[in-house]
Amino acid sequence: MIQHIVFDWGNTLMRDFPEKPGPMCDWDHVELMPDVAEILSYLAEKYVLTVATNAGESNTEHMVKALTRVNIEGFFIFKFSSKDLGYNKPDPHFFEEVCKQSGFKPEESVMIGNDYNKDILGAASIGMETILYNHEKYSGDSIKANMVIENLMELENIL
Repeated sequence: MIQHIVFDWGNTLMRDFPEKPGPMCDWDHVELMPDVAEILSYLAEKYVLTVATNAGESNTEHMVKALTRVNIEGFFIFKFSSKDLGYNKPDPHFFEEVCKQSGFKPEESVMIGNDYNKDILGAASIGMETILYNHEKYSGDSIKANMVIENLMELENIL
């Protein structure tokens, strides 16, 4: 039974602007992806929420500052970055450490992310459920994803 939801950060929770230099928390403009605050409010009442990122420029402290700027940091009990975990997505060790440090087994956890290769493949390989957030209408292989959604509000009916 799913008890733990792990969200990717960039282009899943907050819009990534790759042309902007440096950590997201220092950008002049940051924004949430559609419906993020609403779905997090709903899910936080039923699940333990974690955010885990591969963000190259940002460590966990930077990510927390960016999440705070858009008022969603408080929804997450656990926050991890590849810089602090010592592993990058899609390395299965990244997802194993996220589950282990959060106190959940992979089979009790679901990974939600927008990048099939980075977010879904590694998580699926250790036995996590996976949901591909396909807001960009990706048309490639998604066979390892347990579900594919185009709008985060679909999570209300799925989870």
